[in-house]
Amino acid sequence: MKISVIHGPNLDMLGKREPGLYGTLSLSDINEHIKHRADMLGVEVDIFQSNYEGEIVNKIHSLYNNFDGFIINAAAYTHTSVAIRDAVLSVSLPFIEVHLSNVHKREVFRHKSYLSDIAVGVISGFGYLSYTLALEAIIHHIKAQEQV
Repeated sequence: MKISVIHGPNLDMLGKREPGLYGTLSLSDINEHIKHRADMLGVEVDIFQSNYEGEIVNKIHSLYNNFDGFIINAAAYTHTSVAIRDAVLSVSLPFIEVHLSNVHKREVFRHKSYLSDIAVGVISGFGYLSYTLALEAIIHHIKAQEQV
């Protein structure tokens, strides 16, 4: 099984950016946790980060016929990007939306997601564990769909 993890804008600044909100782990640290958990679960994981909307759209397009599902933290683009939503719809893959912080405890503009209504689920507020929980959830979902 192949799962992609897509990190959106400003996540490359984790560990430096608002540590009280996002924690002290760097994106590299989080990616290591993801890779370690993927190894334990016996799945292949591909990890990508970009601050550019078009690169994220291109990455999503590249998943078509190459991956079983994906996890995305579109960060600020979650609340603004119709282009990313359309890209997700175009590949018809199961995915989970992830956020490090609980977006519903934050500014009102962060409560609207362009992705959550088309996602298998949303995991939010658990810091780096949001990603590892999402990895387990997407694997479970894909296996369940294979049995149907």
